[in-house]
Amino acid sequence: MSQIKKKVLIIGAGFGGLQVIKTLANHKLFDITVVDKKNHHLFQPLLYQVATAVLSPADIAIPSRSITTKYKNVKILLGDVTEIDFKNRQVKFQNNSETYDYLILATGARTSYFGNHSWKEKTLGLKNLKDALAIRRRILLSFEQAELIGNYEKAKSFMHYVIIGGGPTGVELAGSIAELSHNIIRKDFRNIDSGMTKVTLIEAGPRLLTAFSEKSSSFTKEKLESRGVEVLTNSPVLDITDTGVVLKDRTIESKTVIWAAGVEGSELAKNISLNKDKANRIFVDEFCRTIEYPEVFVIGDAANYSKGLTRPLPGVSPVAMQQGRYVAKNIESIEKKKSISPFHYFDKGNMATIGRTDAVAEFGKIRLKGILGWLGWLFVHLVYQVGFKNKVSTLLSWVWSYLTFRAGSRLIQEEMDELSIRP
Repeated sequence: MSQIKKKVLIIGAGFGGLQVIKTLANHKLFDITVVDKKNHHLFQPLLYQVATAVLSPADIAIPSRSITTKYKNVKILLGDVTEIDFKNRQVKFQNNSETYDYLILATGARTSYFGNHSWKEKTLGLKNLKDALAIRRRILLSFEQAELIGNYEKAKSFMHYVIIGGGPTGVELAGSIAELSHNIIRKDFRNIDSGMTKVTLIEAGPRLLTAFSEKSSSFTKEKLESRGVEVLTNSPVLDITDTGVVLKDRTIESKTVIWAAGVEGSELAKNISLNKDKANRIFVDEFCRTIEYPEVFVIGDAANYSKGLTRPLPGVSPVAMQQGRYVAKNIESIEKKKSISPFHYFDKGNMATIGRTDAVAEFGKIRLKGILGWLGWLFVHLVYQVGFKNKVSTLLSWVWSYLTFRAGSRLIQEEMDELSIRP
């Protein structure tokens, strides 16, 4: 008589969810159901390269179903979860429902405006492909608008890009936009000089990349400024309006303001009845389980894991991946009546790219910068990217962009009558 398999339900197929899937794939004890509101796994660290027209969406995303084709015990369902009935172990979505024996919440995070909800309508965030394409569209259209105006003084608000937040995302966007405007597209226009584009990176704290050493932070600031980026530290944003950004000592006019200053738990995490912190991250114990329900696990950006730590684990992909593998093995141990050990995060370091041939990378006591940091960054990102085709196409796109100073994904999908561009 065949054994009845336990139902493992995973919400979200990001870095953490994917590791659970791979660890329990084709396991004789489990049937796995994955519910995700997207049909693809996204390599988020490279979103900024889609936003700045270096890569196309297909270079950094792969359909979830193609990842799980060979996993006979894995079922993928496209749906947006609206309700979780923890007492009856049931998840509801798209007029459907699924029951579970084990539930794993891997719902990721969304952009946080720290309570300033009106700023959402005046800025662009960067958490998914839709966001990246919106930024790309805005940047490309701003140059077209400036070209139609044909006068820098009148068009300078279109040619001024402001990024708020001095973490890796903000640094990478600032460097990439500067490179795009000052080098890659400079010969493409006739009425304007895109080299006059201004990029301003604003950080509320005293330095960039606070998770890095002060030397790496200083190097990053120096290299950004050498690329023409204006870096403002100790500059908290007071307001964001339709015309720009208000600081304590000045107002910066800009038609394109990108928000890279904070994240919080997903909409689902916010709405479900579990104990959460101010950023809507769900509190978990030392086994990544929720306080209320031991059969419910939370991993990655959705979790507040702070057991034995001075601060919660950061919302970075290595945390999510390690927690995903850990939780999957825990579930297996529980079913086999074995004891489980607390989760321990192995910090593999931090890295951020500043621009062509420049990056900072820190792995314990090893600190790389410049071309060595960039090569380390390139290698790590290719290794962890999912899908052979994506790795090859991404590498070829990078090499082409590097050798030719071109960005081949500068497409505006809408036609002119939909854009309402006018001088």
